[in-house]
Amino acid sequence: MTTLLKALAIAPAIAVLAAVPATAQNKTAGRYDTLPATAYAVVAEVRAKPGKEGALREVTLPLVAAVRNEPNNLLYFLHEDRQSPGHFVFYEIFASEADFVAHNATPHVQAWFAKLPELAAGEVKVTRMEILGNTRSDR
Repeated sequence: MTTLLKALAIAPAIAVLAAVPATAQNKTAGRYDTLPATAYAVVAEVRAKPGKEGALREVTLPLVAAVRNEPNNLLYFLHEDRQSPGHFVFYEIFASEADFVAHNATPHVQAWFAKLPELAAGEVKVTRMEILGNTRSDR
């Protein structure tokens, strides 16, 4: 392959990388090893009752901003299953287990829990995860 053809073959990848801001390109490299050894991860799932998918989504979406503003929340993502609308999965990391417990006691989380009997099919399934592959937390 000629040099020109090689350059043309990788040009799309270079264009994509160039479009990503430099701060985003370098940001990931240092974030994971800065988690405290006490970091506490949780995966939680909740499913809407049939016909309540939109209502559960509506009361759940405001949690994203509220929880991300909690002082010891390090990461908080809300996901919805593309194949099963109304099946929500949360991925959360707090500075410590005590911070997760405190999170569950906040007014916004308690208000959300109070709405679940009407909207959710069953309880919230919570899986408490250990973070592996992180040099600071693997000690």
